[in-house]
Amino acid sequence: MPDIFELPDLGEGLQEAEIVAWHVGVGDHVVTDQPLVSVETDKAVVEVPSPRSGHIAALHGAPGDMVAVGAPLAEFAAETAADKGAVVGEIPEAAPAARPAAAGRVKAAPAVRKLASSLGVDLAGLEASGPEGSVTKADVERAAKGAAAAGKPVRGVRRAMLLNMTRSGREVVAATVTDEADIDCWPAKTDVTVRLIRAMAAGCKASPSLNAWFDAEAMTRRVHERIDLGIAVETEDGLFAPVIRDIGNRDAEDLRRGVEAMKKDIAARSIPHDQLVGQTVTLSNFGMFGGRFADLVVVPPQVAILGAGRAGKRVVAVDGAPAVRRLLPLSLSFDHRVVTGVEAARFLNAVIEDLEKPD
Repeated sequence: MPDIFELPDLGEGLQEAEIVAWHVGVGDHVVTDQPLVSVETDKAVVEVPSPRSGHIAALHGAPGDMVAVGAPLAEFAAETAADKGAVVGEIPEAAPAARPAAAGRVKAAPAVRKLASSLGVDLAGLEASGPEGSVTKADVERAAKGAAAAGKPVRGVRRAMLLNMTRSGREVVAATVTDEADIDCWPAKTDVTVRLIRAMAAGCKASPSLNAWFDAEAMTRRVHERIDLGIAVETEDGLFAPVIRDIGNRDAEDLRRGVEAMKKDIAARSIPHDQLVGQTVTLSNFGMFGGRFADLVVVPPQVAILGAGRAGKRVVAVDGAPAVRRLLPLSLSFDHRVVTGVEAARFLNAVIEDLEKPD
């Protein structure tokens, strides 16, 4: 009887994952811990290793398919002889008939397989036009073009964003207050992100109610002592919000290292899932892309998000006279079900006070 391998629990309450690419095919011999498939959770790509050595009898799902935790992922053929050890590839047997049948495997050159994986095309579902029933590059491109014309399901990062935004729109009673910080005193080459992180810590210290989670169903509010700051990061795939932990007890250099490591992990799509959950409050530096003020989206169970708009020189009154100063626009959106206007104003005032310090 075949041994069925099911998609394991990937942690943090995840219920499903999207197949990104298979690293093995039907008939291949694999060994324990060899990568079988790459899957994408809501925000991270994870390699799923083989639980054992043996021959692959069947694969369940193609790139782009969603697989539930506990659903069949791969089947191992019942071995008629002892495992041949840690060897990747086919193992010659005493007789050809003893080898696992590979007749069901799609015929395609490695370059064609790579193209299909990058385009999210399932080779098994294609009509092959090449010699001896092999799939060609043109077959793959034609299938990808047809899928694009028909539209594709929202998956991966964008799917997580869709669900989070929908939940926020359904649950949160949002309100926004805005103001500007005079940062004309900042030295050249000031690390804006680190200054904003430090200011967020000051805001949470002055008004702890914004560093909280709210459970609407249970009608409970949890105010956190530690500040685990989510930082909204825009990518081509959608919006990430990785976490910088315990920002209130870290110095500027430590925060800077943490931010740089976070950026590299996101660019490589290798950020661990545990660094994408547990945000107690969020920061969005959207001004690097444009815009001064914004109504931001509060993602439950959080109750607040601060946005920094595009800084610029403007004429303001200083000591009763007009002066040109560099101002940083700030927008604080909060869940008015559990955060009062006074608490929000107190938070924003503390943020501004910290930002207006020279260093």
